[in-house]
Amino acid sequence: MHNTKKRVLVAMSGGVDSSVALIKVLEMGYEAIGVTLKLWENRDKKTNKVIDSDCNSLDAVNGAKMVCDRLGIHHYTLNFIDLFKNKVVENFSNEYFSGRTPNPCVRCNSLVKWDALIDQLDVFDADMIATGHYARIIKDNNEFKLCKGLDHIKDQSYMLWQIKKEHLSKTILPLGGLTKKEVRDIALEYKLINAERSESMDLCFVVDDDYREFLSEFAPEKIQNVSNGNILNEEGETIGEHNGYINYTIGQRRGLGLSLPEPRYVKKIIPNENKIIVSKKDKLLSTSCKISKINWMSKIELPLQCKVRIRYNSKGADADIYKKNNLFYCNFKEPQLAVTPGQSMVFYNDESIIGGGIIEE
Repeated sequence: MHNTKKRVLVAMSGGVDSSVALIKVLEMGYEAIGVTLKLWENRDKKTNKVIDSDCNSLDAVNGAKMVCDRLGIHHYTLNFIDLFKNKVVENFSNEYFSGRTPNPCVRCNSLVKWDALIDQLDVFDADMIATGHYARIIKDNNEFKLCKGLDHIKDQSYMLWQIKKEHLSKTILPLGGLTKKEVRDIALEYKLINAERSESMDLCFVVDDDYREFLSEFAPEKIQNVSNGNILNEEGETIGEHNGYINYTIGQRRGLGLSLPEPRYVKKIIPNENKIIVSKKDKLLSTSCKISKINWMSKIELPLQCKVRIRYNSKGADADIYKKNNLFYCNFKEPQLAVTPGQSMVFYNDESIIGGGIIEE
């Protein structure tokens, strides 16, 4: 058994955020171990050599190790490729081929970065985990609450709604009270090599953000069945041709190839009929939707009045959450644009997350 000082596993991507998270954990007086999760390998089709990506970059692993060495901390790399494939990438592929728009980062956070890392606590004789996410965990009346980061521009609480409530007590989020500038300033103060490294907004396992290319390699038997099809208006008239329904998402305007007086937007994707239905922008507004796979993070009573976010960069909308015939529904106080099946809906009470779920039609 280790000494009385609590030991923390710090998830390190090699970027500035996780490196500063490690520094803050040490400043809090904890013993720390740095761990980098190897999640994916993309290989060149001709040479079979591994292509660098955010999920497997040697630079990232080496960067994390160098930061740990600099701070006198042990560093380990954990191979979670099979887990990531089964829990995240398979779902990503299945959702796209079902005409939906998934959010793989949400699943990765809950099922890999939290579930699997917390499973490693016993292996490393550790007590808690820490990550570089911009969110906060607050203890209120013996209840742990997940809250927005103080830097609302960087706030990542939306991406964490699927974490199990019981894991909050074993989690430290050291950056929740900092701004991105403050984080970079700390990294510069410590002369970290990644202090000014730019951030990638692409999915870490999809090279060059090319979804179709990725899906053609990951699920070649499915991609063979994806062909050009009809674009229909709301009256059911064919007005154009799409180049494979997996290339579109609800609310999309660009790339439709339509020559019409007013822009049209993707309103519905029907994979089994290989059709896409488009409409004018005002027809994309929804007053309600169904929600599945609910994860409650606070005690609630239904019906629930709250703010909901239907996408990462959403400011939030007033809504009522209720249950009918064992199904959950959301009624928006004001109609919302492009409510997209497969995306996450997160419920907030001011700064704290009450729960969340997956948007259905």
